[in-house]
Amino acid sequence: MGEIVRVAVNGATGRMGRALLELLRRDRRFALVAAITAPDAPEMGAPVAHGSQLCFSHDWSATGPIDVVIDFSGPDGLASALAHCEANGVALVVGTTGYGDQLARRIDAASVRIAVLRSASFSLGIAVLARLLREASAALADWDLEIVEAHHGRKEDAPSGTALLLGESAAAARGVSLDAQAVYAREGRSGPRQPGTIGFAVVRGGDIVGEHTAMLIGQGERLELSHRATDRSIFARGAIEAAHWLAGKPAGAYGLDAMLAERSGR
Repeated sequence: MGEIVRVAVNGATGRMGRALLELLRRDRRFALVAAITAPDAPEMGAPVAHGSQLCFSHDWSATGPIDVVIDFSGPDGLASALAHCEANGVALVVGTTGYGDQLARRIDAASVRIAVLRSASFSLGIAVLARLLREASAALADWDLEIVEAHHGRKEDAPSGTALLLGESAAAARGVSLDAQAVYAREGRSGPRQPGTIGFAVVRGGDIVGEHTAMLIGQGERLELSHRATDRSIFARGAIEAAHWLAGKPAGAYGLDAMLAERSGR
């Protein structure tokens, strides 16, 4: 999309929301037209968008024309953004995780009418890690697979959306369902590991931005594929690139892979 893209950020007072606002202020490809917050969000003043004042608001009806919404809010905030985007033909970038099956089905249904790009992680490194894991999981189909993730102590969902994305990538490469093969907890006498299962382990503490390791374990050898994020802005930058790419796209369900593939000419 060559012209200026009108963008709204939903979840603007959260950590990711603040990172997005900071980057969008300096990105001349965008006009930041709305910063949406939850009704009980703390007051933060007025963010500046290219020299103009833009007030935080929790009222979608007060916004002007929008080309794309970037959502890093929560299940309730995402549902509200989805309703607004559907009603007004606005593209939606979904970075929120931890929502249930009902909302997931709503998002799938909405992609018939609007462009939706959904990803559990907007890190380009994670996108490449998922691609490598697909290849490794298919090539080493009889090796055990464990996924270990670590995040800061304030994160509410577990395993992380990124860990689940990695698990789904591996399961698809092996022709199985993650729902059927995942093991999310081990405690007490849990018995021997069942062949073909995909195990998850979760670490929470401190200010860890995000760490993910996929361990493929064979007899006498182990392959580890890891990604460590040290700066939360990598996710905001990836989401902004996704928003710029998605604006103007026809209705459909998109992923970060589609953007990377188009940009690389593959």
